[in-house]
Amino acid sequence: MKAIELISKTDQQGHLKINYHLDKKESDVRVIILYDDPNEIDEETLWLQSISKNPAFDFLKEPNEDIYTKSDGGPLNA
Repeated sequence: MKAIELISKTDQQGHLKINYHLDKKESDVRVIILYDDPNEIDEETLWLQSISKNPAFDFLKEPNEDIYTKSDGGPLNA
């Protein structure tokens, strides 16, 4: 499988036009479009927001759950 990356812009109507010549005639192709959405929340942020509001985790706010300090543990050596 061969990958081709193209950088393009959409027109005023939001249409994407690709002008790229492939040396393949009457072939099946797969087009994958990735774009940044400034309103999209990444999965990790969404997960953290969800558990911080979930009452199932309220027990973690109790003082007897604070059993570790910053001096516990050690550095990770990969």
